[in-house]
Amino acid sequence: MNSTLLIIHSLLRWIILLTGIWAFIRALQGVNGKPYTATDNKASLFFSISLDIQFLVGLIMYFVTSPLMQTARADFGAAMKDGVLRFFAVEHTFMAFIALVLVHIGRSKVKKAGTDAQKHKFALIFFGIALLLILALIPWPFRAALGRGWF
Repeated sequence: MNSTLLIIHSLLRWIILLTGIWAFIRALQGVNGKPYTATDNKASLFFSISLDIQFLVGLIMYFVTSPLMQTARADFGAAMKDGVLRFFAVEHTFMAFIALVLVHIGRSKVKKAGTDAQKHKFALIFFGIALLLILALIPWPFRAALGRGWF
């Protein structure tokens, strides 16, 4: 079961990146004067939903299926001395949570904003920071000890 969830988790990162980039580009275009449309709302909604699903899959792996996390939780002090265990047990999880919160706060701020320019500005700031965090938390294949493959 863990290998299936790990594949799903790995594939979902591409959906998150695509929807996040889509929402960010829409916000960037809006800052230059385009009105806030239903398409902008859909982009941010899909970004938010994909993050929610990814976080749920990650939590299941973290607490139920992942042998890596079982090792880390068995001796958290030792896990903090191991770079790979620390990355997945703390850094990856914490940054994912912060990115999720930023996207939800951003969507809330956008809904409450009075003008289209403000909506795009909030989306640009919150989604941009979330995307940077997401790019940092992914265990890319080129990260020597953390690399997990492209899919």
